[in-house]
Amino acid sequence: MGRITVRRRVRRIDPNGGRERPDTLAAEEPLEIRLNGKPLTVTMRTPGHDVELAHGFLLTESVIADPGQISGARYCDSPGPDGRNTYNVLDVRLAPGVRAPDNSVERNFYTTSSCGVCGKAALDAVRLRSSHPPAADPVRVRAETVTELPEALRSAQRVFDSTGGLHGAGLFTPTGEALVVREDVGRHNAVDKVLGRALLDGGVPLRGTVLMLSGRASFELVQKAALAGVPLVAAVSAPSSLAAELAEEQGITLVGFLRGSSMNVYTAPERISEDGGASELPRDSSSDHPEGTR
Repeated sequence: MGRITVRRRVRRIDPNGGRERPDTLAAEEPLEIRLNGKPLTVTMRTPGHDVELAHGFLLTESVIADPGQISGARYCDSPGPDGRNTYNVLDVRLAPGVRAPDNSVERNFYTTSSCGVCGKAALDAVRLRSSHPPAADPVRVRAETVTELPEALRSAQRVFDSTGGLHGAGLFTPTGEALVVREDVGRHNAVDKVLGRALLDGGVPLRGTVLMLSGRASFELVQKAALAGVPLVAAVSAPSSLAAELAEEQGITLVGFLRGSSMNVYTAPERISEDGGASELPRDSSSDHPEGTR
């Protein structure tokens, strides 16, 4: 497996002068995902949890809807300059009868750590229809619980402590229990890893859950939540206008500027309980939680 962090010498300059010292950086390496032996996408990511990332990516691109539609995943030989395998090529095999996506020029899957999936020719191409629409999810979450999520996410970001350079995403219950937390140089990769883990654990659709983001809420991240059936997305920073529009269309509660004891609720505010009432799970959906996911 590739390195998660990299040590590098830097010159530190402060009011007391300059000095040489070691610094720790978050690793960023390309991952090529192949589908049935054919290249599908290249994404810049932090090595680790690559199988989860691939599952989450394929889920949120509507290629698969459940883990049984993938028959296996294995690293291919991808030697680096030193002749050792870089583990930067992952071949995913679809189960018999599962249709592969149309990887045309109009729908290329090149991704970077900053922008997510780029190059799709039209907005209609990225407005994918969810098999797990979250609009009818009746979950309610106490405002106090929501305000505690940024710190809960931050405390679980172990690599961030040493690098300060990773995005985080976490899936939480309505009472604030962390189900799975992942880090990555790409915010979209962190979300794919979270959703991929939940998919592998049989937790999709993710009814009655909260997706917490360490940065901003973009259109793509709200779309990923919709495709996994997540009813509430919260972010410490701002959403984009298109993210808010999509959240409204899909019936997702979108929270932004979640800092301290305050927040902005952009859509479906009825899921946020302001009176201190207990958080509630959707009826008859207790089995839909990815219990045991960590």
